[in-house]
Amino acid sequence: MLIKNQEHLTMEGISKIVAIKASMNIGLSDELKSAFPGIIPAQRPKLLNCQIKDRPPTQFVLGADPN
Repeated sequence: MLIKNQEHLTMEGISKIVAIKASMNIGLSDELKSAFPGIIPAQRPKLLNCQIKDRPPTQFVLGADPN
């Protein structure tokens, strides 16, 4: 939605994108940390009881030949 609404073209929009990046995997690089020192990582939703219901066949996961 940020890009669709062209919010990424403003400093506030860029800050929102950097906050999302800060909350993902390895966070921000040192360069981004110095460029955006006051960024607070965006809150990630908590997933409770997350289960995969339709699992693929075991052969597919193991890479085995189904024949």
